[in-house]
Order: sequence, then structure tokens, then C-alpha cells
Amino acid sequence: MEHIIKHWAARKIYTFYGNVAKKYRHTYDRTDYKRNVSDALNDIYRIENGLLRREPTLARWKEKGYNMANTDKWYYAYTFDGETVTVVDACHAQNMHE
Repeated sequence: MEHIIKHWAARKIYTFYGNVAKKYRHTYDRTDYKRNVSDALNDIYRIENGLLRREPTLARWKEKGYNMANTDKWYYAYTFDGETVTVVDACHAQNMHE
């Protein structure tokens, strides 16, 4: 199964953890940043192979016909076409609101 991560989705992950690093600069270091980004990106490869497909909870994802999968920290909007999962958006759990 092929997984494609769109730039916008990856950018959301990098930006979120970059902002965490700025806010908690005395306790959150580069190692934490790299680990968190890596974990979030690696979880994408579990979509349709471990992470269950769900009905999107955000209206903007539902309107576009995306599927949704989530881990404990991240929600991913994606399309599924045969053997290709294309992740088009990502949202951290604490930001899951309209």
C-alpha cells in the first residue's frame, strides 16, 4: 500500500511542534521535537492498516468527502483510492474544533 503525505498535512505537524518548542523552550528540546514529528508522520503509515477509518468530525473534512483516522494525538484527513492513501490534512487532538 502506498502512502502519500501532502505538503499541507506535513506542514501542520511541523508547525504544531515548532510552536510547542517556542512556548516551552526551557523544557522541550530538539530531541523531543524530532521524536514527536517522527511519531506523528510514522502513524500515517498505519492508516488503513491498523488505524480504523472513521466518519470525519470536522465539517470542512466531511464536505470534501475525506475519510478520517486518528491516534491518541493526531487526526488525519485522507482519501483512499485502491492501494493509495493520500493524507491531505492533519489536526492535533487539542485543535479539533471548527
